[in-house]
Amino acid sequence: MNNKIILFLVSFLIPFLGQAQDMVAPEMADTFRSEGKIYVVIAVLAIAFTCIIGYLIYIDIKLKKLENKK
Repeated sequence: MNNKIILFLVSFLIPFLGQAQDMVAPEMADTFRSEGKIYVVIAVLAIAFTCIIGYLIYIDIKLKKLENKK
């Protein structure tokens, strides 16, 4: 089941990675990049995304235990 989730996420994100090179960066992103704050933004987004994925996996494990209990 975990492999299916990982495969889904990867297949969902691949089209966005290809288009990322073609996008024009807004002025705010240039400002963040020049001041070094873009790394803070990326870190916060990565932590939030990781926490959401971890919580979903935790719920999936608990749900499987409840299903097997019945």
